[in-house]
Order: sequence, then C-alpha cells, then structure tokens
Amino acid sequence: MSRKPLTHEDAVLEVYRLTPQIREYDEFMYLGVRWLPYTMFFHHKNYRSAVINTDALGFRYSDCRGTPVSVADMPEGKAINLLVGGSTTLGTGATTDAGTVASRLAAHTGEPWLNLGGRGYNAVQEVLLYLMHQHRFGRINNVVVFSGINTLTLEGLPDNLASDHGRYYYSFEYQHYMEKYNEDLKRRSRTYASELDNRSKGFFSRYLDKLRAEENPADVVITDEETDTGERVRRAAWTITNALRQWQQLLAGTGARLTFVLQPMSYWTRGHLTPEEADVFHAIDSCPNNFWRLFSKILGEEIHRPFSDAIASSCEARSIRFADMNDLMKDSPILNEYLFVDRVHFNDKGYDEAARLIAARVL
Repeated sequence: MSRKPLTHEDAVLEVYRLTPQIREYDEFMYLGVRWLPYTMFFHHKNYRSAVINTDALGFRYSDCRGTPVSVADMPEGKAINLLVGGSTTLGTGATTDAGTVASRLAAHTGEPWLNLGGRGYNAVQEVLLYLMHQHRFGRINNVVVFSGINTLTLEGLPDNLASDHGRYYYSFEYQHYMEKYNEDLKRRSRTYASELDNRSKGFFSRYLDKLRAEENPADVVITDEETDTGERVRRAAWTITNALRQWQQLLAGTGARLTFVLQPMSYWTRGHLTPEEADVFHAIDSCPNNFWRLFSKILGEEIHRPFSDAIASSCEARSIRFADMNDLMKDSPILNEYLFVDRVHFNDKGYDEAARLIAARVL
C-alpha cells in the first residue's frame, strides 16, 4: 500500500493525532536533561501531568490498588517488587501511570511493583540505577528486568562513538561537549597548553574550529549503516548477560528472585501491523530521530533469534529465569489487535497483556 509522503512537521502532528499521549512524553523528555553522576542522566523530579508523574527522585509512579507508589514513596511495612528497564518499563505510550507494566503487574499479582524504568537506559545503567538506590529497599520479592532492546539498539552506534564501557544514549553529545571542555582547558591563560595550542594552529584550522562550534549537535544524523550487525548482536548479548551476572551478585542474600524478560519489538512479535499501527509507524518513519534510525538493521527475525538465544543460554547456565515476551505474545489471544504505538512501546492494552503474561507465565 503506497502512502502519502509527509513533511517532518506534518508527520509529528500525525503522530500526536494518532497517539495523543506521546506529545506528553515528548514534552517530558525535551524539558532538557537532568545530568547525574554514574548513571549519567535521569528523569525530572516531581513532574506532574495527566499522563506521567514522577516522584522526588525522578522515578515514575505506579499504581497499587489505587495508591501511587514509587521508590521515594514506598508502601510501609510491605515487601516490594521491582520492574527494571528502559522506556518500555517506564511505560512510554501508556495513557496514565496506572497503565504501565509495573502498575498492571500490581493489579494481576496483588503486590506493589515499583517502576525502575529509565528512559534511554542500557543494561549497564539499569544496574547502576539500582546500585544508587539499593539502600532504600527493604524486603524485595522479585526483580524483573524487562529490557534488552535499548542495549541492542545503542550498540548500533558508529564505532567512533564507542567507549571503553560500551555505547549509550547521548554518546555523541557526551563526546562533543566534553571535547569542548578540553578545548576550554587549552585556552586558559598563563598555561603551557594554551600557548602550544595557539602556535600549532594556523588561521584555516582556527576558522574550521569556529565553524564546528556553530553547528548544532542536536541536528547531526546518526545511523547504524556502517555497523557490523553480527558483532553488534554479540556485543549487546554479552553486555546484557554480564549485567545479569552483576544483578545476581547484588541480590545475593536478599532472597529476591531475579528474572529477565526480553522486551518485545513489534516486528519480532508478529509479521504484520494492524491498520492503526501501520498509520502511526508511517508517521514516525517520516520524522525519525537518531534512536529510530538505529533500528534499520535489527528488525528481522534473523536478528531476534540469535540475540534471544544467546541471552537465554547464559541465563540457563546461571539459573536465572528467562522469558522472551516476543514468544509469549505469539500465544496471546489479543495478538492481532492494536497493541504498539511504535516499534518497542505498547498502548494500554499491550502493556496490560505483557503484565498478564509475566504474572501468569513467568512468575
């Protein structure tokens, strides 16, 4: 089916028309970044809206029998459960805090589930986020890591954006602005470095530096076109399984049960889109950001199965419970209904079904 081409502006308006709640998530994200040590960034604190709300630490609230609960506002005297992950765990696409997987798990299990989702986080940052707040938790029944796609997606960043510790959201921005700091150091007066830098640069070199300084790094286009996909899958699977080993070590002696659930991707879950999904995907593809551009080489089943199997094999060797939501969804009675608002995020119906499957088939 041929579709009418959309300008960037028209595409954004179409996304908001088809999924109006996404406007709120975009406004939440584009307030700017709250930079933090160790995890690098996190959500804004005490954010209030009809769609998404965060506590005094930046964690999204989840609902437990009509009561908002979060890391900063835990239920007193009760064991809690943690749902860990990226923006799918956060619940991007849900119309309210009560529509996320953590909230729906509370409804299906009758126990409080805290939302430890970090938008844009990879497997390493998920562990670090828990480590930074470990002292806040008492008795934990379950830790479910509902994750995987962010790590695989971000490992598609070009090699020049790789670090000693993998690839991550804001890889380009971090390098860009930290290099500016290095340049600032060299320009300090009465230092040997400043004199050396000025003498080694001719007029043309200084002119190019000026031009580069005027570019807006937010407009730089980044894709996965030159990334070795096979190596990317292996790197991502190793990063996730190494993080799970760290989770085991952190949870040792707590009595908490650790589970990894590979989050779903629309093209891995089923081979077709519903008419509603096709409409919104067309609009999204007409105004892609760099994150969506990194999906171009990982949409097929030929990527899903090796990636999932590598994680499953490591989990089995370490006696960690494993489930693949893409496979669980294949047996869902609502599989062919409108569930996805983009490649990796559900609507309310999809999030509820994911929670039901975790409660019934995994826990």
